[in-house]
Amino acid sequence: MYRYKITIAYDGTNFAGFQKQPKQRTIQETLERAVNKIAKKPAKLIKVYGSGRTDAGVHALGQVVHFDIPFSLSDNAMLHALNSLLPLDIEVLNARQISSEFHAQYSTQGKRYRYRLALGEFIDPFKRNYTGHWKLSLDLKAIQAALPDLIGEHDFTSFCAAGGHTKTNIREIYEATAVYDKIQNEIIFEFYGSGFLYNMVRIMVAVLTEIGSGKRPEHDILRLFKVKDRNQARGTAPASGLYLKKVYYPEKFSK
Repeated sequence: MYRYKITIAYDGTNFAGFQKQPKQRTIQETLERAVNKIAKKPAKLIKVYGSGRTDAGVHALGQVVHFDIPFSLSDNAMLHALNSLLPLDIEVLNARQISSEFHAQYSTQGKRYRYRLALGEFIDPFKRNYTGHWKLSLDLKAIQAALPDLIGEHDFTSFCAAGGHTKTNIREIYEATAVYDKIQNEIIFEFYGSGFLYNMVRIMVAVLTEIGSGKRPEHDILRLFKVKDRNQARGTAPASGLYLKKVYYPEKFSK
């Protein structure tokens, strides 16, 4: 068997998330259908493994998957074969034959997420599927003052939605930024960390937005770490604004 590492981008609007589900259109199911067509009805269904799940409506700029196929194609041939079979809301950006040591999920060293929050009284119809929205005024300086509280290793129980299945809620955040895009009238959040819990980024954005609007004290994140209570974090930013930007791997797997 020959293993391939594939980097993909997708518009998550019309998908029920990454993970395969009965009678639902998902990224995993769509990819597996294409891969098995390339393999020409293999004896055993070829499965596609992702670096992690994304929810319904969440997008990706650099999701990574792997699969094993019973014959070898050049990287360029695999890239073109997949893109010829996939729908227009998924694009293969890179295809690479790789060692069987590589696993899209278990080899990860970190992930980077972007969140686009559109500002303004009304929702732009051309952004409704690609941003969250906040119509009230926001103090960007207050948000930026709160961001360093996220940096480091913390128990993110207050920032984890019900339904996640992990051994621990401790995660490490390496970078957290928020900048204003004047042209788009958006706040662009980015978070780079060792890994993220279920809905963690969307909950962090919701908390930061409340800090920016004066609904929370500037350093309320520190209190939320201590109380370990999801209900006290309250909101969850819409899935439409979230993008999996990049997945990080050890150098031998990173090309």
